[in-house]
Amino acid sequence: MAKLLVGRKAAPRFRHERDGVRMLVGAGVNTPALLTAGFDPSAGGWLLFDYLDGARSLGDIWREVERQQALSDRQREVLGMALRVIGTMHHRGMWQQDLHLDNLLCHDGHLYLVDGGSMRVETQGRTLSLRRVLENLGIFFAQLPPAIDPFIGELLEPYLRTNGTHPLPPAELQKQVNKVRSWRLRDYLRKTGRDCSLFDVQSGPLGLQAVRRDEVAALRQLLDDPDRCIANGCILKTGGSATVARVDLDGRRLLVKRYNIKNFVHYLRRFWRPSRAWHSWRAGSRLMFLGIATPKPLAVIEHRNCWLRSRAYFVTEYLEGEDIISSFRPFHGSSPPVAQLQALDGLFASLLRERISHGDMKGHNLIWHDGQWALIDLDAMRQHCCQRSFARAYARDRARFLNNWPPDSHLYLLLDQRLPRVPDTPTR
Repeated sequence: MAKLLVGRKAAPRFRHERDGVRMLVGAGVNTPALLTAGFDPSAGGWLLFDYLDGARSLGDIWREVERQQALSDRQREVLGMALRVIGTMHHRGMWQQDLHLDNLLCHDGHLYLVDGGSMRVETQGRTLSLRRVLENLGIFFAQLPPAIDPFIGELLEPYLRTNGTHPLPPAELQKQVNKVRSWRLRDYLRKTGRDCSLFDVQSGPLGLQAVRRDEVAALRQLLDDPDRCIANGCILKTGGSATVARVDLDGRRLLVKRYNIKNFVHYLRRFWRPSRAWHSWRAGSRLMFLGIATPKPLAVIEHRNCWLRSRAYFVTEYLEGEDIISSFRPFHGSSPPVAQLQALDGLFASLLRERISHGDMKGHNLIWHDGQWALIDLDAMRQHCCQRSFARAYARDRARFLNNWPPDSHLYLLLDQRLPRVPDTPTR
């Protein structure tokens, strides 16, 4: 494998990469062998590594098991492999700034750490300080689903076997995880509105278009003329403020929601603030980042006139599945399947943990898909900073959800008993 470093920062990046590989080798951490390296001031640097043919990253392996019940045996195995390597690095006084599972490769029964350029050393020959350990482990755990957080203490066992120098205060580590996770969420949401490696964003006085970069070519026909695609699709909902259509594009089913301007008065109320399509784009991106099921947001389009917003469009994947009212209809006098009830428990627990209110928890907005309840219609979704405002909003969501069934029905009573309440909110 060849790694070429060019540009004005080529020299320091070359040194970091070369020295990082040497540090790993000296610490006894497996890394692909550096065969040769060189630097030419007029051109840049190069490093040639042994290529691990057929290697798989722990990130790819993790993505196969992350949907399993929290801390399944396979999840424990994958994370344990990573934490043993991290413990070895920390014990030798090193840490990796860009620490994530894709930097660990499985090959022929061995684990290899890559990206020497992000390796750093605190004090040569001394174990990493507690502050650095907590910061680095915070980066690692913040990239995992929040459902893993209660099991961090158990997961640290293989780490402590390779680096037991410091006792790791659970509260301090969780504080660091929350800090990094909040920063990563803010950074990700900023990227949804600017041109970057993840998103193709074009914004100007006549309009806004933001698309997942890997979807631009596939969505070109729809992006060029969304109204025609809606007209040729299957209309699911039509009304004054919104039109929803299922669109088949090259054999792929998509959902397109057009936010209409009903009249001039409606225009005066809407033109000065972000469109509901933009709010849904951000809300869907937020849920996906937090691991809460929702249709994958693909694109948002706003029509503008001298920056003043008018009609807008929101494009997502189309989820095949029944809404919760249809799915629970056969069980008005009995209990729904355990898997669906547990998935519902998990959804509400996630909303509580992240302080997210949906704003319209009618049954048609929860779709059973791929073993999860997915939230749709995110126009009014909000993540709250204030616990008091969240408690009020969550209580309204909970009440609206239960009102999908008669108050004296078995389903209502069962769900009322199962669904968590926010402390200090009135019971029903």
